[in-house]
Amino acid sequence: MEITGLPTPVFCGVDWAEDHHDVALVDAGGKQLAKLRISDDAAGFAQLTTLLAEQGDSEDVPIPVAIETSRGLLVACLRATGRPVFAINPLAVARYRDRHSVAGKKSDAIDAAALANILRTDMAAHRSLPADSELVQAIAVLARAQQDAVWARGQAQNRLRSQLREFYPAILEAFARHKHGLCSREARSILAAAPTPAAAAKLTRRRLQALLKQAGRVRGIQAEAERLHEVFNREYLHQLPQVEVALGHQASALVRQLNTACGNAEQLEEAVTHAFEKHPDASIIRSFPGLASLTGARVLAEIGDDRARFANAGSLKAYAGSAPVTRASGKSCKVMSRKVKNQRLAAVGYVWAFVSLTRSPGARAHYDRRRATGERHVAAQRNLFNRFMGMLFHCLQNGHTYDEATAFPQPTLGLTTAAA
Repeated sequence: MEITGLPTPVFCGVDWAEDHHDVALVDAGGKQLAKLRISDDAAGFAQLTTLLAEQGDSEDVPIPVAIETSRGLLVACLRATGRPVFAINPLAVARYRDRHSVAGKKSDAIDAAALANILRTDMAAHRSLPADSELVQAIAVLARAQQDAVWARGQAQNRLRSQLREFYPAILEAFARHKHGLCSREARSILAAAPTPAAAAKLTRRRLQALLKQAGRVRGIQAEAERLHEVFNREYLHQLPQVEVALGHQASALVRQLNTACGNAEQLEEAVTHAFEKHPDASIIRSFPGLASLTGARVLAEIGDDRARFANAGSLKAYAGSAPVTRASGKSCKVMSRKVKNQRLAAVGYVWAFVSLTRSPGARAHYDRRRATGERHVAAQRNLFNRFMGMLFHCLQNGHTYDEATAFPQPTLGLTTAAA
């Protein structure tokens, strides 16, 4: 059987582990050419490159490599050499393994051979890791870390709030309407100074003013201190004194965790926005309504700057999860939202679409039209995000910034005039 369209007749599979990796090489006919176990260090990587070179690997015709992860030093070094690296889902590898053995036999060497055979038979059905620039890879690290820090901050806030409900209703009432709630610097500052309701009731107006200034507040300090003093001195239910003190120590520990989570999110936000502003695509991405430096950095981190990564706008929409998926069988046909997607890109897409409703008249009109047809809020926002992704693909491919008139053209009045 003649195989055409392949960059090389040799394919490499690497079964990844924490301290070692199993390597297998097969030719176009499925014959295993070599197998090797290497260590997870520079010496092991040198062994791998030597083995590939012995099998005909070169800069012009690199041997493609399949591995079950897209992260780690081994993957980073393989990508740095310029050879195509395919990150194969471990679940898919398990299905391919069943093609060669129905008895359930498994070993690291067998998995490495299965990975190599995946490229041999179905390389066109898999996508290699994108050839992103070094800057966008750094932005991806920072953006994902910042997003994780935001989620960790939310979890820390929820743990603290749940604990405060057990004995400290006054602090919850004091910051119930605050934009950032317990994450606000004012709330954290007061909790650090008064971890129990008894301590809060003893805070004087002058002490409250000092705490608010310490938290960075510059306006309405006296009025806010007066309000807090009145809230803290209301009548509430209380735990037993010793129990309340013990709960106060627990609350102090949770406040310190929240302070750390808030500090991490703020520092990473500054780092990722600084890196994002250096990228040439930043001006295009920020031109879209609803995208600022932080949200724009998250979008860029997930789609990258490899223009050949997505063949068309539909591929990008499917990757983002904004395009629906159709399931048809016989007379049954269902159009459903896509579950398998880039969850980080989908998360920022929800924020993007929501904020654009107040930034773009066209986006608002599009959302209202979808809602008028009976769509729910989430479905209408997802459709708007889907449309934005198509626009973003076009703008990045052609180097254009967003234009409201082009994105959401106003309906012409020709038919109305003719009818009159």
